[in-house]
Amino acid sequence: MTTKRSAGLLLFRESGDAGLEVLLGHMGGPLWERRDAGAWSIPKGEYGPEESARDAARREFEEEIGLPPPEGPYLPLGEVRMIGGKLVTIWAVRADLDPALAVPGTFTMEWPPKSGRTAEFPELDRVEWFSPPMARNKLVVAQIPFLERLSELLKNEG
Repeated sequence: MTTKRSAGLLLFRESGDAGLEVLLGHMGGPLWERRDAGAWSIPKGEYGPEESARDAARREFEEEIGLPPPEGPYLPLGEVRMIGGKLVTIWAVRADLDPALAVPGTFTMEWPPKSGRTAEFPELDRVEWFSPPMARNKLVVAQIPFLERLSELLKNEG
C-alpha cells in the first residue's frame, strides 16, 4: 500500500499590533459546517509521484484559496504523519493576503449520505488570519507541530 501524501503552504505575516499571524482555512462541506475547534487547516492537498511536494504545495494553494501562491523564500517545516497515515509536508512563506479575495475551489460528494444525490461544496468556506495561540485552538490537531516549527524557525532567525 502506498502512503498518501499532501503538501501545502502556511502563510505568515508580522504586523506591529497583531504580531505574528498565520493564514488558515475552515474546511468546507456539511461535515465541518458546525465545527470550529479542530476544523481549520493549512491550505494543502494530495499529490502523486509525478509531482514534487513543493510544486504540489503551490498548486494546492491556488486550488484551495483561488489565488496564485506567493513567491518565496519557502521555509521548510518538514513532515507530519496524520492520524489516517497520510504524510503532510508544509512550507512557510511570508506573505500578506486579503482573505476577502479568496475564491476557494470546490469538491463533490454524496449528500445526504446514502441518498444517491451529489452536491458541490467549497474546499474551504472561510479563510482567516490567526495569532499562533488562536491558530492552535482552531487547527486540526495533527497540524499543530507546523505552528511550533514556524515559531522556532522565526525565533532562530531573529
